[in-house]
Parts: sequence; structure tokens; C-alpha cells
Amino acid sequence: YYFPCQRWLAVEEDDGQIARELVPVDEAFVKKDSENEGQSPATLGLEQKAKSTTYTVKVKTGDKKNAGTDANVFIILYGSKDDTGIVSLKASKINKNKFERGKVDEFTVESVDIGDLKKIKIGHDNKGNSTGWFLEWVEIDAPSLGQCLKFPCGRWLDKSEDDGAVERIIFPAELQTIEYIPFVPYEITVYTSDIFGAGTDADVFIVLYGSDGNCTQQKSLCLNKREQRMYFERNSVNQFIVELEDVGDIIEKIRIGHKGGGLNSGWHLDRVTIRRLLPNGK
Repeated sequence: YYFPCQRWLAVEEDDGQIARELVPVDEAFVKKDSENEGQSPATLGLEQKAKSTTYTVKVKTGDKKNAGTDANVFIILYGSKDDTGIVSLKASKINKNKFERGKVDEFTVESVDIGDLKKIKIGHDNKGNSTGWFLEWVEIDAPSLGQCLKFPCGRWLDKSEDDGAVERIIFPAELQTIEYIPFVPYEITVYTSDIFGAGTDADVFIVLYGSDGNCTQQKSLCLNKREQRMYFERNSVNQFIVELEDVGDIIEKIRIGHKGGGLNSGWHLDRVTIRRLLPNGK
């Protein structure tokens, strides 16, 4: 799908709008970028990403005295086909200081397709000042499977509490599993125009609309501020693999925009192309 724009998304330019709805045109209207035909390392990386699955992992520390831990926490996800190997839970998306008493932390875990989630192992390395940890539960959302699973624990991972174990294998509580229609990967390529001041450091988002009023959630294309500074530069082409609700075979329009703010938020968007990827990354 080709969505030409060739307009500003800027408060001080054009009509002042920072989000636009674009409808697809026939690809014959869109000039091909011959210089971007080659397989760059970035493209290969994206192909790998298209074949991988992103999990959102939420971890709840219990509301008990000394429940929090300063140790390094890891998790392993076991599926019907494979496991993720050891994944360090380093950067919580919610709290700067993670695994504190009564708090929920959120992490993103990316891995190859491991099949249906069967169990997890979670634990810590027992290093640091206060290492003992009371883990309430773990919740894992797997959009490509259309499942959100709850792994209840309610036990200490502490050398001097409970049975002294600092890692545990936990199984999902079947009655707490939420099922929904699986998400599908879309390859979204964004072309920023080659005119003065065209680039932006703002948080760019997209919404896809299918027929029958189906639409996806509003999704930011960048994961963090560093990516916002890297992408959407003048005369650049940026490609993203984004897992979104499946809007069906026809995309009737998209809404793309940014949240403003910052010094260089105004953006001149040339066009967007979108490809709905099949489950095997085609």
C-alpha cells in the first residue's frame, strides 16, 4: 500500500495539523527509489524481526516488608517449540528503580517463535545489598498468539526465606488466561521529504483502518527518545516492523502524526508504504 502525503505535519506550517489521514493510491503514481533496492544490514535485521515475536512481560513485586530486590532478575520463557534462553530484565518501562515493594514493572522481550507458552523460569543472581525478593505474579502478553497469560507465584525468592530457592518455575493459571484475535506484523516504511527542516524528533504514531470500521490502536513507531532522535531525519527512509491488530486484507486509510513538543517537532512527510506480512515473515 502506498500513501503519499507530501505535506507538513507542523504547527507553524501549512494548515497547522500534526496528524493526517492518508488514503492509498496505485503504486504507478509513486516513484520507485532505485537506490533503496539493495539488501542493507538494516533490512536484514528487520526481516529477522518480522520472524520474531514480541512479548510484554509485567512483573509484580509483593507488598510485604523487604519484598523488593536489588539483585539482577532474569526470565526464561518455555514454549511448545523452543525457549528464549536467559533474558535479563534490565530496563523497566515504568519505574527507574525496578522490583520495588508493591510495584509492577514492565519489560519487552523479543525472541524467535517459541510456539505456545507453557511455563516460565524466573529468578535472580543473589547479588547486591538487599537480594531477597517476594514475587507476586508475572503476566505475559503475546500479541502474535493472541494470548495474555498470568503466572501466579506469591512466594519468596530468597536464600533465607521459604525453601531458600532464588529461582522458580511457574505455570500459567488457565482460568486467568485472556484470549483475543492474534496481532499480525506490518512492515511500515516512512519517507521523510528532502526539504529544509523536514525532519522531526517528535513521537511519531500511526493508526491503520480496514473495511467495516476496523482499526488498530494508536502505535508509536519509536520505542524511546533515542530512536526518535535517530529516525525521521531529512531525506531519510525508515522501516519498522509493527505488530498490530489485523484490520484484514484491505487498508482503507491510515492516520499518521506526532505528539508535538520539543525543539524540532515540525515534520514534512513525503509518503508511507505498508506491507501486511504473513506469519512466516513473507
